[in-house]
Amino acid sequence: MSTDHCTPTEKGGFEQLESQLKVVTLDEFIKLDEKQKSLIPKSRRKKLERLLKEQERKEQKAKERAQTLEAERLLKLEESKKIKIEEDPSLPVATCIKIRDVKRYVDRRIAVQGWVHHMREDGKKLLFIELRDGTGFLQCVLSDLLCQTYEALTLHREATVLLKGTLTADERAKGSFPGIELRVDFWQLIGPSPSEIENILTHESNPDILLNNRHLVIRGSRTSTILKLRSIITQCFREHFFDRGYVEVFPPTIVQTQCEGGSTLFQLDYFGEPAYLTQSSQMYLETAIASVGDCFCILPSYRAEKSSTRRHLAEFHHIEAECPFINFEDLLLKIEDLISDVIKRVMEKASDWVLSMNPNIRVPKRPFRRMTYEDAIRYCQENNIYKDEATKMHFELGDDIPELPERKMTDQINEPIFLIRFPVSLKSFYMKKCEDNPRLTESVDLLLPGVGEIVGGSMRIHNLDELLEAYRREKMDPSPYYWFTDQRKYGSVPHGGYGLGLERFCCYLLGLYHVRDVCLYPRYKDRCKP
Repeated sequence: MSTDHCTPTEKGGFEQLESQLKVVTLDEFIKLDEKQKSLIPKSRRKKLERLLKEQERKEQKAKERAQTLEAERLLKLEESKKIKIEEDPSLPVATCIKIRDVKRYVDRRIAVQGWVHHMREDGKKLLFIELRDGTGFLQCVLSDLLCQTYEALTLHREATVLLKGTLTADERAKGSFPGIELRVDFWQLIGPSPSEIENILTHESNPDILLNNRHLVIRGSRTSTILKLRSIITQCFREHFFDRGYVEVFPPTIVQTQCEGGSTLFQLDYFGEPAYLTQSSQMYLETAIASVGDCFCILPSYRAEKSSTRRHLAEFHHIEAECPFINFEDLLLKIEDLISDVIKRVMEKASDWVLSMNPNIRVPKRPFRRMTYEDAIRYCQENNIYKDEATKMHFELGDDIPELPERKMTDQINEPIFLIRFPVSLKSFYMKKCEDNPRLTESVDLLLPGVGEIVGGSMRIHNLDELLEAYRREKMDPSPYYWFTDQRKYGSVPHGGYGLGLERFCCYLLGLYHVRDVCLYPRYKDRCKP
């Protein structure tokens, strides 16, 4: 291209462009127009054109090869429709079992149903299926015609199948019961699964995609194990309470009173009357102690939390207990006994599962460390745990210690802590004041390393006049609480109780970072689906 009539500025621009085009790559060359290509040195241009033709030939061959393979695949699929398998009537009748029972049926013919968790082909005549039925995982082997049917060739993860065959010892077999596999002699497809299942969830999927597809995520081995362990943990809590003589009660979750302050209430219209989802069943448990004595409940509680921290939920399961005729030290011992005994029970039932997730978990040593609120303020001051990290502002008496500094303190101490004797101003109206200091309450938070607070409890005001004064102090209308107040009129007794967050306890025991991981379908700010 001639530059004789160009201005110096234009000529300089052409020279710069020509210089750039001398080192152009093939990918860049493809994007150039004819005018730009003409500026490339002739030898370089011819080489790029040759490389381009070679690339086009390769792409055409790859396209033809793909078309051939697809035609072969379709032909294979069409041919596979002619293959029909039938159960051999001469074989022993298959015993229907769950995977959890396979050890009892080695060398016997069984039938098992479940979901295809994973699968892989080994040539044209072997198909390995890892079957999941909710009770475990089993390696199953299909051979010859069994893996050449149309159903076998179009099988994908999460399809449901019925498999029949003989359980055989094989040291190469994997699954919940290593060394045992099912040699399949007959199978049926119950419910197919489309190929798109492979692309819905990947290791790179972001948290929102995982939560939107939680119904599929929970099928994974890790999440399903967590859900099973949560069931075992809940069972152990019940066993602890029943062993200690408690009675389980079932308070309502639609209420017209507040327990933990109005800022976190979910309000609803209850047939024309205002009502709320319960924040805690504590007050109802207090009414039950005069009827059944020591009692507990395991029910949902609801908090309209604006925060989305790793330990907050809008709906969580609350394990609450209430006991009459106890003092504050009795209350601490009961909480200590609960935590230690439940961990011990869980380890006896499922130590392999627990240790696979949290190899460092141990039953905590007793007694738990006692630390007053004033001690905690002093500890934070002495160890540079700040109220405000940016300004290095220290905590002062009267300050509430938020989640992050509280957890930092707990992790540094690295043992269970009973944080006790909080100021009246920081706690709920119903908490009993300390006899030696009426500015403080007989209250406790149990803090555990890695999680922070998992239990909150206190002795309750059992004197009628004190409770009426508490209503006045908090500017509360006592009339909706008449039934709660009556407990102080008709045979009041010293009593106390606590509430434990089940999800937080599960995180501590299993070494998990986020409470959402232990929920079937977590509910929190901006998340109410699926």
